[in-house]
Amino acid sequence: MEWFTDIHANLQATFSRLHDDLLNNFMHNEQLLKSILAKSPSLAFAKINELCLFVGSRYKVEVRLQFPQHQKIFDTESYGTENIGLIINKFRKTFPIPREQIKSQAIEVLDTVRVQDAYMYEGKEGVRIITKIGRLEVLPGSVHLWCRIDQRVKSYVDWLMEMVYYQDLKN
Repeated sequence: MEWFTDIHANLQATFSRLHDDLLNNFMHNEQLLKSILAKSPSLAFAKINELCLFVGSRYKVEVRLQFPQHQKIFDTESYGTENIGLIINKFRKTFPIPREQIKSQAIEVLDTVRVQDAYMYEGKEGVRIITKIGRLEVLPGSVHLWCRIDQRVKSYVDWLMEMVYYQDLKN
């Protein structure tokens, strides 16, 4: 029950803390990852996601690092700075707050180019946010950051963690 108290006490900084923790873990394991990477990119990918799952378990979140361009796996300095997926509740189909609120917050916080509904089928909801630095896919139970993570993105995902993903812990 300690994780509940910890998350509840600091909901607004949950993603920022998770992200800092993830970056610290990658920095601490950088030489090991480079060594594994030199031998086998597949084994390195497994180790990277093992570290992600370890960090995510502290926050009750499944963290995935994605490599949309397979050569990016060799850029060890970018680990944790872009292309991250956070899965909080893969079974949730609808947002606990109005979708328009999620969109308006994105417009307010991010350097937004376009915000649109996405994944709207079989009773599911979603929002796609296109920014100048990439895109965010916001689903009721997960968020996928297909962009570099800057302070604006951190602030927005902190807000999502509090208002959408950990909404049931607030009561």
